[in-house]
Order: sequence, then structure tokens, then C-alpha cells
Amino acid sequence: MNSRRDVESGGTKNRTGDNNNDYSAPPASSYVYDDDAENHHRNSWLVPLFVFINVVVFIVAMGINNCPHNTFGFQGDCVARFLGRFSFQPFRENPLLGPSSSTLTKMGALRWNNVVHQHQGWRLFTCIWLHAGIIHLLSNMVSLVFIGIRLEQQFGFVRIGLIYLLSGFGGSVLSSLFIRNNISVGASGALFGLLGAMLSELLTNWTIYSNKVMALFTLLIIIVVNLAIGILPHVDNFAHIGGFVVGFLLGFILLPRPQYGWLEQRRLPTGIRLKSKFKAYQYVLGIVSLILLIIGLSIGTVMLFKGKNGYDHCHWCHYLTCVPSSKWECNNDS
Repeated sequence: MNSRRDVESGGTKNRTGDNNNDYSAPPASSYVYDDDAENHHRNSWLVPLFVFINVVVFIVAMGINNCPHNTFGFQGDCVARFLGRFSFQPFRENPLLGPSSSTLTKMGALRWNNVVHQHQGWRLFTCIWLHAGIIHLLSNMVSLVFIGIRLEQQFGFVRIGLIYLLSGFGGSVLSSLFIRNNISVGASGALFGLLGAMLSELLTNWTIYSNKVMALFTLLIIIVVNLAIGILPHVDNFAHIGGFVVGFLLGFILLPRPQYGWLEQRRLPTGIRLKSKFKAYQYVLGIVSLILLIIGLSIGTVMLFKGKNGYDHCHWCHYLTCVPSSKWECNNDS
């Protein structure tokens, strides 16, 4: 959600929350400041770099997989054999047009046994750069471009990079607590972290949005729909939820916008200070979120490396990742 202009009118500020630059004009009594002047209209380079890394890693994975020479015990012909060693595994094994699970595991996929018993904690990070197939990769990268570039232009590469990586880590931790017998790969946890950060950014900067209710409604619909997709079989919704929660908390910590009065101090004589940089509620939300984030990640990580099973503490949580129906069955691998 990009902002060309933020407006403040007395004690009430308004700002749009949709994905275009069609913002309602402020009333005559409003003070207006140029958000681009504050942010120097940053260029986005980190998100394109992340996209490039993900694509390169996928190509390397396909080269290592080398389907024509490594069938991994599966029957059927490789898909797109004209690609040679970069051809895809048979549909029976991987319908997403990608490498085998053995190759993904070798390259750093998230696997509970490796993390807990073989002390390979690095998999909590490496898994977010791997994808199960070209369909999986394209859907995630398109989402990353649409969500990440605007956020990076607004808030800079440091904050958005931290949100992306820590959200991916948080999603991996929660996924490992509940999923033991399957591998997990993908940037979805990190992407949901960016969605969570968008939501908390809207809330913590609530007073500078116009059409704020519509912005909130639209964003909530996007989040709910994407989380609902996660209840389908073979989708790791725990990574989505974990990434979303971490990103939501980080948004309160890293993405509050300063008050208009504080920005205007730059035009006043040196030594004169009129306002604090942020509002009181922004400080409170940031501090509370930081505490919750530290506690949550610490407890989750300790439980994971102690081999705890998340289902022992949340018996109904299997409904968060798969809801059985007449169309499919859920295979709880706890």
C-alpha cells in the first residue's frame, strides 16, 4: 500500500489503503507532507534480488536433480525430457513440475528429523529459498513482486529484508513443531509475513489513511482467502500462519510512520523540538509486539529443538492446515 501523500487534519489524519495512488484530497485545514521527500523515493533492489536468488536456486535444484539419470525409484517418464538434466520429475511424484523430494532434502528442505536429531537448524532458513516446482515458484515470485516492491520503496530494504527473513524463520519453526513426516519448502511463510506487516502498518498508522475501512476490509479479505487455501491437503498452512504472526508483530515494531509535526521540525531553528517522533500508542504497540515476538520465537525454538510435538499442546490444530471433506482426506503426520 503505497502513499504519495500523507495528510493530517487537526487530530484526525487520513490515508488510502488500497494499492493505487488515487488518494482523496485533504480538506483545506489539513497539513500535507510529501512522504516521498521523507523516504527519498527509494528504489527497490532487495526484492528483485530475492526473486533472482529463488529462480537461480530452482535452476540449480533441477540441474542436481537430473531426472533422466535419477529416477529415485519412481515409475514414469520425466516431463519435458528435451530439457535434458533440467527436465521435471514424473507427474506421479511431483505434479508441480519440479525436482524430487530427495533433491530438495539434499539442498536444505525443512525436515523435522534433520533439524531436531541431526542438529541441522540451518534448514529453518534454507527451506525458504527452495520451491517444489515451477508452478510453486512462479506463484510465490509474482506475489513477492507485487507485495514486496511497494513495501521496500516505502520503508527501505533493511526493514523489509528483516521482515521477510524473520517471518520465513518463524513460519519454519511453527511448521516443524507440527509437521514431522513430510518436507516443507517455499517462500510462503516469508510472503505471509509481508502481508502481516501490511496489516499492522495499516493499524499503527491508522490516522493517516483515508478510506481506511475499505483498505482494512480489502486486506483482510486477501489474508483470509490465502489462509483458507492453506486448509487444502498438501499445503503447509502452519508456515503461513507462523510467518503471518511474526510479520504482523514486526510491522508494529519496524513500520510506524512519524508524526507530521516531528517531520516539520526540520524547518525550525536548531534546538527547537515540538513533538516526539511517534504517537504514544505507536510506542506501546511496538514495545508489546517486541516482547511477544521475543517470547514466541524463543519458546517455539526451544520446543522444536527439544523434540516437542505441537499437537500435544494443541489437539485441534490439525484443522488449521487441513479440513477433511468428501473431496479429500487429511493425513495428519504428527
